[in-house]
Amino acid sequence: MRGKLLFALGAAALVAAALVVGPSVQEQPVVAAAPVAPASAARPFVRSLEGTQTDGGALVGPGETLVANEDLVELFDYYLSALGEKNLEQVRAEIERELDRRLRPPASDSAKRLLARYLDYKHALVALEADKRLVGGDVTAIRKRLVAMRQLRARYFSAEESGAMFGREDAEQADALARLEVRQDTRLTPEQKGERLAALDAALPPEVRAAREEPLKLAHLQESVDRLRAGGANDDEVFRMRAAALNPEAAARLAALDQEEAQWRGRIAAYLNARRGVQEGPALDALRNRLFTLDEQRRLPAYEEGLR
Repeated sequence: MRGKLLFALGAAALVAAALVVGPSVQEQPVVAAAPVAPASAARPFVRSLEGTQTDGGALVGPGETLVANEDLVELFDYYLSALGEKNLEQVRAEIERELDRRLRPPASDSAKRLLARYLDYKHALVALEADKRLVGGDVTAIRKRLVAMRQLRARYFSAEESGAMFGREDAEQADALARLEVRQDTRLTPEQKGERLAALDAALPPEVRAAREEPLKLAHLQESVDRLRAGGANDDEVFRMRAAALNPEAAARLAALDQEEAQWRGRIAAYLNARRGVQEGPALDALRNRLFTLDEQRRLPAYEEGLR
C-alpha cells in the first residue's frame, strides 16, 4: 500500500473522490482475536482482480467481537480498488457480502458499521486535499498534511482503532518524513546525510525493514528471470528458479502474470496492426470497443504514440 508520503492523502483520494456515504457510527475499542477463514469467491468481482488473492482479512475476539486492524483496512481497500469498473454502491455491497462470508453477527454488523466510518473518512479526505494551505513538497508542508490527516481520522476512529488500523502506515510515513528532512537539510554534508540515513535504517523494526527489502528482492529476481530467458530458458526452468527463490505458490502466481502480460501484448499487437489506416472517428471507436473494455481503452494512448 503503498509517493505515499509526498501526498500521504493521495491514494485515499482516488477512492474518496467517488464516495457518497451516510453518517458514521461510533464503536467501542476491540480486542485481540483468532482469524476466521474466508470463503472462496466463485468468480472475480471485476476483471482487474482476476487471478488475484483477496488482500487482508477479518478477525473476531471473544464473544464474536470484531477486531479492527490493518488486515481489515486491506480487505476494504482491495475491493475499493475496483472503483471505476464498478460504482460505489456496487463496491460497498460486495464488501458487505464478503464480510458476511467471513463473519457472523454481531461481528459482521460491527464490520459493516466500521466500513461506513471508513468510507466517511475517505470522503472527508477529498476536502482536506483541496485545502491550498496544505500544498507543497517541503518537509513543513508534508508534516502539516500528516497532522491534518490524523486529526481528521480522530473524528471517525477511536485512538485504539487508529493505532490498530493505521499504526504501521503512520510509522512508515514518520520514517519517510525523517528521511526527507535529512535529504532537504542543506546544512548537512553528503557524509553527514549518509550517516543519519544509516541510523534511520538501523532503527527500523524488522518487519518494516523486510517490507522495504521485498520490492528490491522481486526486482533482482526479475533481472535473473530476464537473463535466464535471454539464455534460452523455458517456462519450466523459470518456474523452478522462482520457486526456489520464493515458493511454488508465488512462482505459480508470477507465471500466471507472465501469461496475462503475453496475452495483453498479443492483443495490443493485433490492435495496432488492425488500426493502421483507420482514422479517428466511429470506425476506430468500434474497433476499440470490439477488442477492449472501456477500462482497458484508457491504456491505449501509450501504445499509439508511434502511430501518430
